[in-house]
Amino acid sequence: MLTARSLMIGGWLLLLAAGCNAPTTQDDPLLTQLISADTSLRYEVAHRDSLEIQILYTRIDRDSLNQPHFTSHGFGLDSSSYFYPASTIKLPIAVMALEKLQDLKSYKVNKFTTVFHDSAFSGQRPIRFDPSAETGLPSMAQYIRKVLMVSDNNASNALYEFLGQQEANDRVRKKGYHIRVLHRLSRAATIEENRHTEGVWFTRNDSVLLRLPPQANPDSIRPSRKVYKGIGYREGDRLIQKPFDFTYKNEFPLQDQQDILKAILFPFSMPPARQFNISDDDRRFLMQYMSQYPRETNWPPYYRDTTLYDAAVKYLMVAQQKQPISPSIRIFNKIGGAYGYLIDNAYIVDFDHGIEFMLSAVISTNRDGIYNDDRYDYETIGYPFLRKLGQCIYRYELTRPRAHKPDLSAFRITYDR
Repeated sequence: MLTARSLMIGGWLLLLAAGCNAPTTQDDPLLTQLISADTSLRYEVAHRDSLEIQILYTRIDRDSLNQPHFTSHGFGLDSSSYFYPASTIKLPIAVMALEKLQDLKSYKVNKFTTVFHDSAFSGQRPIRFDPSAETGLPSMAQYIRKVLMVSDNNASNALYEFLGQQEANDRVRKKGYHIRVLHRLSRAATIEENRHTEGVWFTRNDSVLLRLPPQANPDSIRPSRKVYKGIGYREGDRLIQKPFDFTYKNEFPLQDQQDILKAILFPFSMPPARQFNISDDDRRFLMQYMSQYPRETNWPPYYRDTTLYDAAVKYLMVAQQKQPISPSIRIFNKIGGAYGYLIDNAYIVDFDHGIEFMLSAVISTNRDGIYNDDRYDYETIGYPFLRKLGQCIYRYELTRPRAHKPDLSAFRITYDR
């Protein structure tokens, strides 16, 4: 079995060897040794470039006062190497929606307040009801529950409408995050349609508390670079034999993904300028629904759906697992999957063993280089990789020494069921 000491020695040897022929992206020696020594990851390590693998593993050590200290290790980590973030973009959208509500609290609105949407531009959809809610009425809270519990696209799009394209990008940019939020998800829309977002109004007891008009981003979107991937793509029944254009797609680098998760779970570990202005109640709300399983959920009544396993939106450690996840383990995360990419951005805790760590990873399973053909190797390469990677890091965490056993009670949450 690999021990922390043997990994450290092996890692330094790898670092010295790498110094003779350093890769474009510097790989951390510890993480490189960990995954290279795991025979189940041999294929993925050998094909890391074609699979576009990026990994960010962060160890967490507590001091005598239980304050967390973070040490990050990267493999293939490269913010200049674009990957499509898919549904992982929903996490910053959700936390920004809560932050905007905090800014509007003088109007007596909050995440539970009923909210309606108007359509004012092509491609928009009015919202008057939400049958998944106990009241049958839409609210930001219900949108966020659905986003975090089952990665619901329509719910995320409703949050996008509330924020507006310009404000969403301004908020993350001012905090120093390198994120682009440019479009709705799983809805065909032009660049112009994505610039325009719906008007919303908040009500209580038939009284309008706040009305926000439709928004249009006045700034023309100027991408900092052109992004083309692959060798072709499907457009209807036609195969277009040229690279697929991601230039006007959302962007969310892996480092920023983990930083935003850290800003939610460990807000005081981030500089004040990078923290989100949300209440403690809002932060606990995000924590609950990031980690709650469908079977533990009353509204939406996911507990009735036997096809929603614990691992439905959990990839690291447990992807494709149909049996319940161990009760001692909780995974606070946001996944994404589209265009052949699979991503998971997670904080994983094991209460029984006193383990906690952060792990974020992306892999491309589009081996033929053709996009929109629905021929991606999610089942055979993507999900197994994320499951094996999570298990690899978890095994190491079980063996590595800690000066102080962490008090993880802050992450013990009372769930709906």
